[in-house]
Amino acid sequence: MATRTRTETDAAVDPLDGWSLPAWTYSDPEFFAVEQERIFAPSWQVVCHISDIPALGDWHTLDYIGESVIVTRGRDDQIRAFTNVCRHRGSRLVDGQSGCAKKLVCPYHAWTYDLDGRLTGVPDSASYPALDKAEQGLAPVSLEIWRGFIFVRLKDEGPSVAEMMAPYDAMVEPYRLEELQALGRVTMRPREVNWKNIGDNYSDGLHIAVAHPGLTRLFGKSYGVEAETNVDRMWGDMVDRPSDNWSERLYQKLLPPVPHLPEAAQRHWLYFKLWPNVAFDIYPDQVDFMQWLPVSPTTSVIREISYVLEDDRREMRAARYLNWRINRQVNAEDTVLITRVQQGMASRSFTMGPLSDKETCLRHFCKRMRDIIPHAREEHQPPAGWSRA
Repeated sequence: MATRTRTETDAAVDPLDGWSLPAWTYSDPEFFAVEQERIFAPSWQVVCHISDIPALGDWHTLDYIGESVIVTRGRDDQIRAFTNVCRHRGSRLVDGQSGCAKKLVCPYHAWTYDLDGRLTGVPDSASYPALDKAEQGLAPVSLEIWRGFIFVRLKDEGPSVAEMMAPYDAMVEPYRLEELQALGRVTMRPREVNWKNIGDNYSDGLHIAVAHPGLTRLFGKSYGVEAETNVDRMWGDMVDRPSDNWSERLYQKLLPPVPHLPEAAQRHWLYFKLWPNVAFDIYPDQVDFMQWLPVSPTTSVIREISYVLEDDRREMRAARYLNWRINRQVNAEDTVLITRVQQGMASRSFTMGPLSDKETCLRHFCKRMRDIIPHAREEHQPPAGWSRA
């Protein structure tokens, strides 16, 4: 296409800057395998909040891209992360999302690890003449605590979470994220789509007025988007006009003032997407994290939970319930949208789509993906084996 051809006059401009990623990258198993190594292994993934593991021996797990990571609070009150794998035969150590244990004991052969990862017990240890316990502790995983949220990553490459969020640190500080407590439990929502379609939709502002009538009633024309190097930000301010929808109207009416927030944040909804797949929805009444984890080239799971500050006011409890109702409807609308896109991408008639200058976040995401995986520049799917060439 002529629109994608570099000319002498714009030789310094990437001809793909105004185009989406090709459709084949949303379903190709080989591209998916490369993404796991180049995109997800070096990226920070949120596990839980420090309030989720408050006591000695508390642990929390996160499973993604074939790995299981366990985060524990040790006897010295330090929080550490390890792969959830026994060093003897590779068995999983613990099952489930969370728990508490004095020691981590493998259910296969009873190898025992302290909460700091040290191997402390091996039945019939004399029968292992080459065993050095000091060398066979649990494999550590990089960990960072950002404003109370615990992140892990499998490969130490790239900036810290604090560095990623630095442009917005002053904006986030008044919300007192470090003091949050879980409201409810982690939910896992399977989706029959590639992980990128979830993220593309999350950071897309153009569809709000078209596909989310509730958000349009709440925000009017105030919804905005912007992209920093490692973070997308979206936002909206609630309008004064009462909504025609009862749950939205009651939310507008009942949401009480929040003393620790500045005036500009009292009726402000704020969203952040951290590269490549972790999001924080920050409201005056609560904070949600959401991450979309890849399962296969065409399936993902959305992992999410809400957190709140202690507030016994009836109005605040009602506002939190109404927030949940509003966002359940938004999530249902988004599920339909991303499913339609994933299905449409299977058509032989679709390869790449033009991007508006207003699709700031999506343009930035596509450029970064092409920089990390150059084969994403190819409009049509290359022959199998391209990643090994």
